[in-house]
Amino acid sequence: MSSGDQARTTTGQAAGPDGITYLSGFGNEHSSEAVPGALPIGRNAPQRAPLGLYAEQLSGTAFTEPRAHNRRSWLYRIRPSAAHPGFVRLEGGRTNPALRTAPFTEVPDPNRLRWGAPPKAPAGTDFLDGLWTVGGNGDVTQRSGMAVHLYAATASMTDRVFSDADGELLIVPQDGGLLLHTEFGVLRADPGHCALIPRGVRFRVELLGPHAVGYVCENYGQPFTLPDLGPIGANGLANARDFLAPTAAYDDADRPVEVVNKYCGHLWAATYDHSPLDVVAWHGNLVPYVYDLRRFNVIGSISYDHPDPSIFTVLTSPSDTPGLAGVDFVVFAPRWLVGEDTFRPPYFHRNVMSEYMGLIEGAYDAKAEGFVPGGGSLHNMMSAHGPDRETFDRASAAELRPQKVDDGLAFMFETRWPVIATEQAMAAGHRQHGYDEVWQGLQRHFRN
Repeated sequence: MSSGDQARTTTGQAAGPDGITYLSGFGNEHSSEAVPGALPIGRNAPQRAPLGLYAEQLSGTAFTEPRAHNRRSWLYRIRPSAAHPGFVRLEGGRTNPALRTAPFTEVPDPNRLRWGAPPKAPAGTDFLDGLWTVGGNGDVTQRSGMAVHLYAATASMTDRVFSDADGELLIVPQDGGLLLHTEFGVLRADPGHCALIPRGVRFRVELLGPHAVGYVCENYGQPFTLPDLGPIGANGLANARDFLAPTAAYDDADRPVEVVNKYCGHLWAATYDHSPLDVVAWHGNLVPYVYDLRRFNVIGSISYDHPDPSIFTVLTSPSDTPGLAGVDFVVFAPRWLVGEDTFRPPYFHRNVMSEYMGLIEGAYDAKAEGFVPGGGSLHNMMSAHGPDRETFDRASAAELRPQKVDDGLAFMFETRWPVIATEQAMAAGHRQHGYDEVWQGLQRHFRN
């Protein structure tokens, strides 16, 4: 980054670790400039942009979508994005065969599936090369559906930049922090955070330690937004003010940089003679952001019964059917359980939605063992699931005092369509083939 890295901002600032300054608020019309005077005043595209910069709009939605749904930002950059050579499709050893995209051609499997933590990545593996697809649904050419990926990296992306034209990337670190250098500035995402990179935004990933692993939801559909609160009222769940967007920072360097673009499932690359992370100022509401999952304001029962897990939704990607999400991002954050005469762990359940669950740290209160940090489970539509035998026995006999659940942090990607597991996920060495057995010990207790 240049000596102008420290952005000048005036409102909505929030300080982060390592001296990074953020803009707070979800969906806000933010503005930021790394050099005073770089943002034009009173117009988006003046005849001559300030400081000899180029004005460029980045549209994440169609121009004619309703104002409440429209997302776009204006970028003021040293060179326009159009100034690049042609892209060439990566093949052979230069691509990542483990990275898959919808439509998925494998046979959908109705069985319950679970995986342990994946193996560590070889030395020299960066974020892009370390992406590994669990499964997904939909059709990326129709901008519908989603994919679940894992990442495992041991090296930072150096003079390499990635952008995903297929969808936005929701990154959930599990072990090892990340610095996300984006066109808009820098975000830091540690375990316990999630970070979102909008569709088409260029970024590179710097590791804050010797390795990093985590989860990615690639959302092909409508951009994630905050769920409506309905009768909850004006506050609760993920509060808009806790989402942090970057302040402007730019890389003004004339050196070769490989820019990799994911387009309709294939990786294409071009070698620029400069860094495309050269945005000196920007304004708009299409921005990357980071969110601390521990700030989620949990709403729950204070009388009896266990609320549906939809009450834990952080972000949702709406579909064309109201209330039926293309994908929801749900977190099981620290919370108190106080329900009287209530089986407090998640109940036995069959669901028209499909659920991929991951564990960031600790333990999940519906599984006594086997569900480990870095691992995941997949319960496709109408597959029966719920607490294992040990959890059921313990919770059925527990003294119902107020109980703080704070020894784990789990999440779920929930989608309206079946998640088709990839062949590599089904054949993976860390897949737990005895998963069905966790329910086999549930005994008959019926009395008449």
